[in-house]
Amino acid sequence: MKIPLYQVDAFTGRLFGGNPAAVCPLESWLDDELLQAIAAENNLSNTAYFVPSGAEFQLRWFTPEVEVDLCGHATLASAYILLTHLYPSRTEIRFHTRSGELRVNKGDDLFTLDFPALPAAPCDVPPELIEALGMKPQEVWEAKSYMAVYESEEEVLDLRPNMEQLSKLEKFGTIVTAPGHTADFVSRFFAPGAGIPEDPVTGSAHCTLIPYWSDFLGKQTRLAHQVSKRGG
Repeated sequence: MKIPLYQVDAFTGRLFGGNPAAVCPLESWLDDELLQAIAAENNLSNTAYFVPSGAEFQLRWFTPEVEVDLCGHATLASAYILLTHLYPSRTEIRFHTRSGELRVNKGDDLFTLDFPALPAAPCDVPPELIEALGMKPQEVWEAKSYMAVYESEEEVLDLRPNMEQLSKLEKFGTIVTAPGHTADFVSRFFAPGAGIPEDPVTGSAHCTLIPYWSDFLGKQTRLAHQVSKRGG
């Protein structure tokens, strides 16, 4: 069996930046164990698989260790392959996923993703989270992941979390964020329990970051910068 495989750097305009995703177009679904094994072999933060469903597509995402409910960069990467390589005459792709319908539109020089908002709520600060991060944030919120809000971009950049401790927390991952110098806000994202110590650029985390910073800044349009090593 031969399966096409593309590797796409998403959320970047430069080589070796953004978040690399593997994209595998399929004619029909394979066994879940095989999908997981391929993702583990690729050893990227996410491998996306899509299968045609009429004029639309079913889409799934796997980290090296688990299947996930939502992944932004691998959705963008899948749409890029579909709209530039496989169906270049089309301008919109609709995906059916665990998180509902996701739409991606192609413009002149940009792709636009329509994703669900996953707003967070304030929560008590788990002492295990503070110990794992090594620096106390101003406040902690929770949605699917914890979100630790810091005072400055420098604090976010200086964090050196204990990944083993983070992997034991009950949430899927941990977002850290602060106001930015050249962007409205910066962030980093850690999900070692799902096989992703630090994700380079995390579209799904912005489903939580955007509602928070929109309310905090009173702005409907924001520039976000994920300040990982690759950046995006």
